[in-house]
Amino acid sequence: MPSTWNHTFNTSVFKGSVEVPTGLFINGKFVEGSTQKTIDVINPSTGKLITKISEGTAADVDSAVKAAQHAFETVYGLNMRGSDRGALLNKLATLVQTNIDAIASVEALDNGKTFFWAKSDVQSVIDCFRYYAGWADKIQGKTIETSEAQLVYTRHEPIGVVGQIIPWNFPILMLAWKLGPALATGNTVVLKPSEFTPLSALFVAKLIQEAGFPAGVVNIVNGYGNVVGQTIAEHMDIEKIAFTGSTLVGRKIMEAAAKSNLKNVTLELGGKSPNVIFDDCNLDDAVKWAAFGIYYNHGQTCCAGSRIFVHEKIYDEFLHRFTEYTRNVKVGDPFDPDNFQGPQVSEVQYERIMGYIKTGQEEGATLHHGGERVGTEGYFIQPTIFTDVQPHMRIVREEIFGPVGVVIKFSDEDDILRQANDTVYGLAAAVFTRDLVKAVRTANRLKAGTVWVNCVNHLHAAVPFGGYKQSGIGRELGEYALANYTHVKAVQVNVEMQM
Repeated sequence: MPSTWNHTFNTSVFKGSVEVPTGLFINGKFVEGSTQKTIDVINPSTGKLITKISEGTAADVDSAVKAAQHAFETVYGLNMRGSDRGALLNKLATLVQTNIDAIASVEALDNGKTFFWAKSDVQSVIDCFRYYAGWADKIQGKTIETSEAQLVYTRHEPIGVVGQIIPWNFPILMLAWKLGPALATGNTVVLKPSEFTPLSALFVAKLIQEAGFPAGVVNIVNGYGNVVGQTIAEHMDIEKIAFTGSTLVGRKIMEAAAKSNLKNVTLELGGKSPNVIFDDCNLDDAVKWAAFGIYYNHGQTCCAGSRIFVHEKIYDEFLHRFTEYTRNVKVGDPFDPDNFQGPQVSEVQYERIMGYIKTGQEEGATLHHGGERVGTEGYFIQPTIFTDVQPHMRIVREEIFGPVGVVIKFSDEDDILRQANDTVYGLAAAVFTRDLVKAVRTANRLKAGTVWVNCVNHLHAAVPFGGYKQSGIGRELGEYALANYTHVKAVQVNVEMQM
């Protein structure tokens, strides 16, 4: 198998040659998998092969864990000053910045998101690495007063080898969300990218090597979830696991972690986020944000505003304007700067979304707009609106993970809070109103880890992100994420040597 994938982009947004390693990244080197088998990487815009990558196995995970453990015990963790860890993260951020167009092009090709939004993701990666670089020398404990005879203090120490499993919807961004706090706090990492979208992670591995991270600090093992992912979850020498993906898989990871060594688990899972639009909102803005909330990233967003609740007084007018706006959402080639929405990530995901659209019709909902394939190749789906839905319908209750929204009428605050909170999920929500008191009151009563007011899908490296209920455990980003990757040790010194 060739050790790298070479591609020359010649588009209106990026022209240049890109080289991406295709092996596993273990102990600072790119290597083939132990079985020398490969995984096909498919272009979702065409359904055709991009390249082949090495397929990892349980044996490869074990090799990566051994490398990570050795690095933790000898050159990283408490063996490297926080300021030096921060310097490495800053250097990595600079290298990503230097290669921003190349990485965005790889992401757009591999994932299907438009180049514009892929480049936005890469900029967020840079911001995330720089944010956690700033934290690296500020991981500190406290002194605690007990008595004059004792000196008591706490240390926040790195956990050790951590396993990380990232999804296909934001491949490079989720890599940064995972690596940033883990590396800042001194942990070493074994990371599995999605087999659908591995290329940007492998590109970054090359930059990690160039930045000068010691061998074994970061290891990337491509592979399938039921092999590589399961091995990471069960591995006795991995003491913490972080996962972003579906609630179904999150359950399996918790089960595997419990049955092995009771490793610490953080999960960022699914959502069915309510977007609440009151009658006193700025209607034009609410329409634009509602469209962004559900069609951004082709609806493949865990916090997508897929349940759009509209006050009965403005329901008809909102639906009219929202429909017209949706008609003008351009779907097509990710490298065409006029397009907002590219293809769904894979044939599997395409079929899953189309299945939900069919189910919605069969259960009696009105297919108000869209619901059809776009073009004859690739995995493109029209932005889709359902109306006349009922609470029991699958398109109302289940995460579709596609450009499919349901528009639902409500009458007052108590009514909307009952409907909005009627879900097993609790990742995010949005509220649109000119009344600040109403906005805060509603935000405080919504059961969600993030509530946006008069906007949606705004993320920042300093702001925690995570869910209530079955949307996850723990928080990504901000200072809160540091707790995911540290043990707190209490040290009690008997100063006066008395019993």
